[in-house]
Order: sequence, then C-alpha cells, then structure tokens
Amino acid sequence: MSEQIILNIVSLVIGIMLFFSFVVAPLTFKVLAPDNAGVYIRAIFPYYYLVNLIICSIVSGFYIYTQTFTLDFYLITSVALLFAFSLFILMPMINKFKDEKNESKFKYSHLLSVIINFFQLISLGIILI
Repeated sequence: MSEQIILNIVSLVIGIMLFFSFVVAPLTFKVLAPDNAGVYIRAIFPYYYLVNLIICSIVSGFYIYTQTFTLDFYLITSVALLFAFSLFILMPMINKFKDEKNESKFKYSHLLSVIINFFQLISLGIILI
C-alpha cells in the first residue's frame, strides 16, 4: 500500500516537472512580452522548486522513518537535494547573471539547471520502474 502511494507521489512530481518544462515556461515566453515573462518566471519558479522539494523530502522522510534504504531512497533524496540546490543556490545565481547581463554565465548556469532537471526526471523514472 505505501509503495503504491510513493509511486503516485513520484508520478505527481514528474507531472509537475513536465508541465512546467513543456507548458508553463515556453508558453510564458510565447504569450508575454520578454520583460513581463522574465518577471513571471522569477516569481513562479521558486514555488516550482519549493513544492517539489517538499514533496520529495516527505517521501525521503518516509523511507527514513521505515528504515528502507533502497536505491529508491537514494534517488528521491538526490532529487530533493537537487531541488534545494536549485532553489537556494542555482536560481539566485541565474538571476544575478541575467541582471548583470553576463550572458555566458547565464547560459551556462541555465544549461546546468536544465541538466539537473533532466537528471531528476530520469531518477524519478527509475523509481517508477
């Protein structure tokens, strides 16, 4: 029973990630003027990271509580830690580089966020298998 709940929660996180990556972000830049799109993305993405961090941390905490230290525990904990890194370190760096008009560092740090997001999706997919 608890394993099914975990799989449903992991599926929820995957759904949130895919929705933000392939609907919210692209549509924002398509519909809004660049300045407004940037303001909106800066406002919404902290919630994206925070909500996913909380959800993954709850699952990780459940594994700790039940003393189930399987591959799934390490994957979900890694995903949670990467959400924390993205929220508290990477996203402020990305914003700083954008504000400073440092395009090379902005592109590099944004690419890093995309790679992290991809790694998280793969990790969550492995949990579902």
